[in-house]
Amino acid sequence: MQITKKAQLTGHRSGIYTLQERPSAGTFISGAGDGWVAEWPLTGSPDGNLLARIETQIFSMLLLEQENMVVLGNMEGGVHWVDLDRPEDTLNIAHHQKGVYGVQEHNGFIWTLGGDGLLTRWDPKERKSLDSFQISSSALRCMAYCESRNELAIGASDHAIYFLDADTLQIRSMLGGAHNNSVFTLLYSPDGQYLYSGGRDAHLKMWSLEGGRKLLKSVPAHWYTLNHLVWAPQLGYLISGSRDKTIKVWNPEDLSLLKVLEPGRDGGHVNSVNRLLWLADSNLLVSASDDRSLILWEITA
Repeated sequence: MQITKKAQLTGHRSGIYTLQERPSAGTFISGAGDGWVAEWPLTGSPDGNLLARIETQIFSMLLLEQENMVVLGNMEGGVHWVDLDRPEDTLNIAHHQKGVYGVQEHNGFIWTLGGDGLLTRWDPKERKSLDSFQISSSALRCMAYCESRNELAIGASDHAIYFLDADTLQIRSMLGGAHNNSVFTLLYSPDGQYLYSGGRDAHLKMWSLEGGRKLLKSVPAHWYTLNHLVWAPQLGYLISGSRDKTIKVWNPEDLSLLKVLEPGRDGGHVNSVNRLLWLADSNLLVSASDDRSLILWEITA
């Protein structure tokens, strides 16, 4: 495996918490604590483009590419609907009582994960909430979808992972005490047989989903919070980013560690790695950090 640092992009004035690919433009988009939504070329050019700005911290984001719109979740529980052609007409709806930790699209609806434990379904055309489901009394921190299982997995601050029927939103089962603290990131294997999880306890866990939900492997992956997991599927790697400033590459079959990217030796981030984005067509990994920068990494087998 060879990993090359291609570029480090600066311009945000606060920590960067969310990333989205924009395939039609050959770019990606970042959202940060400064309230800015910025677009960046994959060439590594430092010239980003400010698409929109809100007056509060952005923590989660979903790009609706056909509508040329982004849906933003802020730290106070608000949901912003930003038309990128007319960003001055942004609609802000105060909905969740606490932060919005995830925004995702599923079955033609938009779903938001709230710090109030609510999973809310939105009509993207009318830009209004339709219904809410009380999943937990604690914050909902992450969600993953598995098509082959028709299932949603939700990680919460009550240390549990909830498995929901993707159509009815009924809870199929729950893994209580899945982690020793908040569950921050979930990722299904491409074949739907396994679930990978990480959280504030800094552990990376692998769960079997066949014939019950069983823990197969748990490793102390980082020194501090494991913030995010992504696949590099064509390379067969699992990649994690952490508050301990490192990015790590794993063998998903046994969770053996393959590579570590760190500040000194590799020119990595000097503060928490909050979010990762894998760009499959270019073999690029984008990492976003509290150090207010983005790094583009080229990874080859």
